[in-house]
Amino acid sequence: MRKTLLVLLIASPLFAQKSPYVTNRANDIKALSPETLDAYRNGTGMGMAIPAELNGYPGPRHIIDLAEQLELTADQRKQIQSIYDDMHAGAVRLGREIVDLEQKLDRGFAQKTMTPADLQSLTAGIAARQGELRFTHLKAHLAAKSVLSASQVEKYIALRGYGGEHSEHHHDHHHGE
Repeated sequence: MRKTLLVLLIASPLFAQKSPYVTNRANDIKALSPETLDAYRNGTGMGMAIPAELNGYPGPRHIIDLAEQLELTADQRKQIQSIYDDMHAGAVRLGREIVDLEQKLDRGFAQKTMTPADLQSLTAGIAARQGELRFTHLKAHLAAKSVLSASQVEKYIALRGYGGEHSEHHHDHHHGE
């Protein structure tokens, strides 16, 4: 009995499950997938504005893509483009700052030089910028909705596929940027 238990204890690491993070070892920054890294660098939404999108606040990028179907006026196109440009510039800046801080965090651990003070500073900086980035995307949805008429918002909802049995009929649903 003791031999069996000893063999099981010694052999158990051989049967241990691989960590889901094993594939991250190849990433430039271990905590960021290549897709997330690209999204930060390119200022894409990454689902940050889902509460706005799914509650009737259209995203400027999608409004631009649907401009013809939404029958935007020239003035509306100009306003939406301006909202998008401001959002995108802010998102790219913040995304690059997040990547830089994540890189410093990764490097500190890789080089075994991380201190509690560095850790506090880096994680607080990342969190603050992630909050600003989300605010940037959500604020753009808020601004974009104010440019559209109620019927354009309803049409947007339908074109994006948010209508149907689970939709509310008071101009409120969406996803994305």
